[in-house]
Amino acid sequence: MKKTLLTVLSAVALTVPLAACGSGGSDSAGGGDNAHGPITVWYSNNAQEVAWGKSMVASWNAAHPDEKVKAQEIPAGKSSEEVIGAAITAGNAPCLILNTAPAAVPGFQKQGGLVALDDFPGGKKYLEERTGERLSQYASPDGKYYQMPWKSNPVMIFYNKDLFKKAGLDPEHPKLSTYQDFLKTSRTLVKGGVHAAIWPAPTSEFYQSWFDFYPLFAAQTGKQLVEDGKAQFASPDGVKAAEFWKTMYADHLAPNEQYNGDSFADGKAAMAIVGPWAVSVYGDKVKWGAVPVPTATGAEAKGTFSDEKSIGMFTACKNKGTAWDVLKFATSKEQDGKLLEATGQMPMRQDLPAAYPDYFASHPDYKTFAEQADHTVEAPNVPNSVEIWQTFRDAYTKSVIFGKGDVAAAFREAAGKVDGLAKQ
Repeated sequence: MKKTLLTVLSAVALTVPLAACGSGGSDSAGGGDNAHGPITVWYSNNAQEVAWGKSMVASWNAAHPDEKVKAQEIPAGKSSEEVIGAAITAGNAPCLILNTAPAAVPGFQKQGGLVALDDFPGGKKYLEERTGERLSQYASPDGKYYQMPWKSNPVMIFYNKDLFKKAGLDPEHPKLSTYQDFLKTSRTLVKGGVHAAIWPAPTSEFYQSWFDFYPLFAAQTGKQLVEDGKAQFASPDGVKAAEFWKTMYADHLAPNEQYNGDSFADGKAAMAIVGPWAVSVYGDKVKWGAVPVPTATGAEAKGTFSDEKSIGMFTACKNKGTAWDVLKFATSKEQDGKLLEATGQMPMRQDLPAAYPDYFASHPDYKTFAEQADHTVEAPNVPNSVEIWQTFRDAYTKSVIFGKGDVAAAFREAAGKVDGLAKQ
């Protein structure tokens, strides 16, 4: 399947990053796993992140000649999960992975491939002070943290002001806050000649729900897909969000075939669900605006999908002491500021606008995303995470995108399967 630019950049979860060290180690930072020496790190193949990563590594190496970091992009493969999973099995997995998808963490942990970061002295305190209340969403079922929340791309609705104006809509104050307003605006856009009001990928990959259903579900409920071992999506609010999307497809406002390209950049779709990475990608190519995703009644959103990427430390790493120090260095306030400047992605820091006031004063396009960043909802850290998302996506694809059967019944059936998977 060819991937659109939106899929490639938004689902970095599938093409992320990072590390390879020596052999040996355990899943705890204690018991002699605090050795220091050279390590290897892998990072994302996103050009902006590669530039930041090279600069960060150069700064570290200049100050630590006996603990050199060797960095590279993740090796090529069908997906980063597959590459990293194979490395864990082979015993030569990464020291650090900058850009680990939270949905992949439960699988890597089950393989015994990840180190509990809160086992390092002061580890839990560092995680809490940097991330704040959102940290709890990243805890594993055993209560430990096998990932460092690193950067988020809180998703919003991007809209094309020129296409809105062409359709006779107000490009500065679009009516998109409620489901009904969104539907009415979408119909006006399509009637006005736009091919699609919005065009999320209608394919069945497990992660596609992060860019259609999940942002609306998070906005409406503030809940994760699974909480306390129970599926949440079959609730009245979950069904209502799904019925909204079903109407979008049934009324041909969102196509149910794949677009081989970037429908928003190409002017085929008037809207897209994207994070702040899109600001630099679309730049002045599209005269765009951004608003929060809709809620059923227009009430203030209770959250939005984070599109977050974490840093993981892997048990094959010999020099975990250095790896822990590099992880803290890479997520320091200074390096977070450089990451923000280089990529426009939001470091997982408390009260981000106050942490970097000069940046947001000079980059006002990003400030709204920074405000959203304090209210993100993550993919749940539960056993069989990918299988759970795939189970949901299969039910969603059939009942919502292709309109076959009753949504509520399909969601109830899927919820029963998800509850079983979450308990394994």
